[in-house]
This record gives sequence, C-alpha cells and structure tokens, in this order.
Amino acid sequence: MGIDNLEHGFAVATDFVKSKRPDQCPSQAETFASLAALDPDGPEIGALMRVLIARRVALTSTLTVFETFTPGRPEAPEAARDLLSPQLRQSYETRWTAVAHSRQAAIWAAFLPKLMRMERRFAAMGGTLLAGTDPTGYGGVIPGWSARRQVQLLVEEGFDLPQAVKIATLNGARFLGRDRDVGSIEIGKRADLILVDGDPVRDPAALDHMPYVFKAGMGYRTGDLRCDEGRDRTLLGTRLTRHPGT
Repeated sequence: MGIDNLEHGFAVATDFVKSKRPDQCPSQAETFASLAALDPDGPEIGALMRVLIARRVALTSTLTVFETFTPGRPEAPEAARDLLSPQLRQSYETRWTAVAHSRQAAIWAAFLPKLMRMERRFAAMGGTLLAGTDPTGYGGVIPGWSARRQVQLLVEEGFDLPQAVKIATLNGARFLGRDRDVGSIEIGKRADLILVDGDPVRDPAALDHMPYVFKAGMGYRTGDLRCDEGRDRTLLGTRLTRHPGT
C-alpha cells in the first residue's frame, strides 16, 4: 500500500479487533479493548512487528500525548503552562484533573506501560523507531517542552539517554533523508545546540533545566525568551566560532 511509517506507535492499531470487518473501522472502544487485552511480549504483536520490520516500515512514538490521558502522570511544567493563553491553561488544567476520574482512566493506566514495552520490543527486534509529540492533545503537549518530555519518556521506556536522543534526532533525519544536513553533531552539518544544567545521562529530569540554546551560531537565554510581554528579548551577544567546513 506504500505505507512507510505508522504514527502513534501501536496505540491505534486495529489489527487485534476480533470482530473487525473489511472496509469498516472499529470503534475506539473496540480498539482499546483489544490492545488492553494484548500481551506486549506475545506472538500476535510479534508477528506484526516482523512484518513491519521486513517491509522497512518505521514506527513513530508519541508518548507525550498519550501520557496526558493517563492518570497519575505529571502535569505539564509550570513554565510550559505559562506559555498558554489563560483560557487554554484553565481548560488544560481542568481536563488534566478530570482524567483521574474518567471512564477510561483504568484502561490508560494499564495500557501506557504496555505501549512502552511494545515500542521497546519493536526497536530491539531491529525496527526503526522515530519520535514525535503530537501537540497538543487537549492543550498540555506544548512544542519545545514536549520534545524533551518525549526523550524522558523514551528513557522511562527502557532506552538509555544516548539511544533516546538518537531516536529523537538522527533516526528521524535518516528517515526523512536529511541526515546529511541535520540529526547529529558532525562536521558539515547544521548544529543548533542546547546547554543543559545538570547530567541528563544520570537524571533525565535535567533536560527541564536548559538555560541556553544556540540557533545559527547565536546564543539565547531561554529565560529571556519566555519573558513577559513588553520586555526585551535579549541575546547572549556572542557568536560561536565558525571553523571552515562547519
């Protein structure tokens, strides 16, 4: 059929709905029920993974958006919520609180760990795993913040930090045919960089502390970029040294 990538991991797969009929999409409730009953280490999902890998079909993980439907998961950071309009922030916080008491709360609480195990198994079998965030769900999956959260969730899934970063950067660049220009820090490539205050290899939460970013060789203080309306946006004022070939 020409499909080369499946978005959202296996979270919307209808393959395991027993009553599935040709040309009829199963309901969301039927899909979730079939996935909730699925053994992530079992032969059924394993067979699907082998077909995808043999056909070189990639899988895009979007754990950040599914986390927002799962009770007991952390709320978006305060600094992220500060970027929302007052109306959207209130709507998000109200919905986030209500998730714990929703009818599907128990299903999601059991399913998110299974989804993580399935994605990890797919990668371990040799599948190409990519990373996305699918902003904004019901408002809390905020660009920028959600990208670092996706890396943290990949670590929670069982990858070490270098593997998670590679999934979120180089794997995507290779899949899109852009790895000659972006995706890793190498001579000849574009290199927009971040500076993390801490050791994210030991503690992925350190990714939430990113005081500086560098775009096109210019450094920016992230706190100033998030300042209140009316204040000046300031630069560090220092360019990175540009060497021939970089």
